[in-house]
Amino acid sequence: MDGGRERYGQCTHLRKGASPVKKLINDPFAFVDETIEGILLARPDHLKRCEGSGRALMRADGPVEGKVAVVTGGGSGHIPVFLGYVGPGLLDAVSIGNVFSSPSPDDMLAATTAAHGGAGVLHLYGNYSGDVMNFGMAAEMAEMEGIEVATALVRDDVVSAPVEEMDRRRAVAGLFFAYKIAGARAEEGAGLAEVRAAADLAIFNTRSMGVALTSCTIPAAGEPTFELGENEMELGMGIHGEPGLRRGEIMPADDVVDEMMARVLPDLPFEAGDEVAVLVNGLGATPPEELFVMYRRVRAVLDDAGIGVHRAYIGEYATSMEMAGASVSLLKLEGDLKRLLDAPAYSPFLPQWPL
Repeated sequence: MDGGRERYGQCTHLRKGASPVKKLINDPFAFVDETIEGILLARPDHLKRCEGSGRALMRADGPVEGKVAVVTGGGSGHIPVFLGYVGPGLLDAVSIGNVFSSPSPDDMLAATTAAHGGAGVLHLYGNYSGDVMNFGMAAEMAEMEGIEVATALVRDDVVSAPVEEMDRRRAVAGLFFAYKIAGARAEEGAGLAEVRAAADLAIFNTRSMGVALTSCTIPAAGEPTFELGENEMELGMGIHGEPGLRRGEIMPADDVVDEMMARVLPDLPFEAGDEVAVLVNGLGATPPEELFVMYRRVRAVLDDAGIGVHRAYIGEYATSMEMAGASVSLLKLEGDLKRLLDAPAYSPFLPQWPL
């Protein structure tokens, strides 16, 4: 996810006369690098730097020879997206940019070349303009070095464009499902075309919608990214503050979920007899209790529609700094998707064992 937001530009300096940011940080401009340093110190058995870049990380046991490498990247500020999903059964490498800003092509190239185990590389990332441009450049440079690269773009946000214009949609928490599916298929030893096909099916079968209650503050900006009134919420807002459907007074959780599901369910469409995985995702400052309140209503709506739930993920899977709010994502399970979703995977943020 990058800084090419439709509504709010990213500040790169503290506003003159602005109050200090109320965050547990040091130099705002060292925030990303100190985050990476802390993660590497905490998980040296899990992650390591890619050669030639301080902003590219990979599996500690990588590259895995003979396996398709799944590589992602995007702006900081979304943990566990992106670097939280590097590990067996998930991603092989990741490049990290400044908060809400795309990584550079050089960092993406470093992640690509370091993770390459001889079977090609899948670039799997969100449909944001900066990421598309920079990953495209990295792919061209990698191919000049003899590395075959395929691309899959996540675009699960139903609010960001009509279904007939799905290629314009942005990515939100549905990235998680794409990572899990593609990573599992690659871990099985599938070829590059097969891994991309699995990712594309997961992407097409995933639909998401979010709601924001508060803004967040980019450390280097020193002020909220956008403004919401004390009793306001915005339905459909994107993960960087992109415009949603509408603003209004805060509604009860059931009403929020009902409006979300009324847009998500017909979009694929999800129908009676389908089986799905559900993700209720917190954006950074939403208590787990509130996410479970939302899930109980999601489950009631799905039960009424005759749609079965195979797995439910409730928690913080794709955040936006300290933004309060949540999103709901559904993945329709067909073909190999259930088996791949259930496959074991491991990162410090996602230890998953077979059911």
